[in-house]
Amino acid sequence: MDVEKSTGVAIEKWIFLIINCIILAIGNCSGPLIMGLYFIHGGKRIWFSNWLETGGWPVILIPLIVSYTRRRRANPGAKLILMKPRLFVAAAVIGILTGFDDYLYAYGVAKLPVSNSALIIASQLAFTAVFAYLLVKQKFTAYSINAVVLLTVGAAVLGLHTSGDRPEGESNKEYLMGFFMMVAAAVLYGLILPVVEFTYKKAKQPVTYTLVMEIQLVMCFFATVVSTGG
Repeated sequence: MDVEKSTGVAIEKWIFLIINCIILAIGNCSGPLIMGLYFIHGGKRIWFSNWLETGGWPVILIPLIVSYTRRRRANPGAKLILMKPRLFVAAAVIGILTGFDDYLYAYGVAKLPVSNSALIIASQLAFTAVFAYLLVKQKFTAYSINAVVLLTVGAAVLGLHTSGDRPEGESNKEYLMGFFMMVAAAVLYGLILPVVEFTYKKAKQPVTYTLVMEIQLVMCFFATVVSTGG
């Protein structure tokens, strides 16, 4: 009976992981293209584009409600919120940083061709690897180095095959500003991911799927607050 239960839990974890990977892949592929298309066709609202990057945070409430309902069935005294105050503060700070990073990214996409912005933002993989080594002591391996190289080369191939999508009437100053904004977005995002991992390590409580979703909810909420203020 215990074997069947543990097998069911393992299968459930894989299902959650696959669903999240699919959503992440769709978002990472379609997001820059849709945003770039908006700016190419005359869109000017950078803060609004920034807001849309995390404005869908209420959707996270759905799996959290399902998770809470299941916990209540197993334990009527289950807590509504698993996150401790110190973890909430950490997630809020990361969310604020994410909000500003989203702005840097949206500004870069607004001023650069999609090909160039994709190439530059791919450099965040290298920054992620460096910050992960410094913060969470994640060692460089042949697999991680290979992944960084392949993904960066893939972005470079995209850049080499597309050159006519620069917004019309854009000055060299605006173009360079977009370039530096996108580099800054890559550096900041490269820092944010290891900081999230560092937060998990210092949580001092079991890191469950529900806790991860609560952290994501707080991060996206505060990022959206920053964007709304802008």
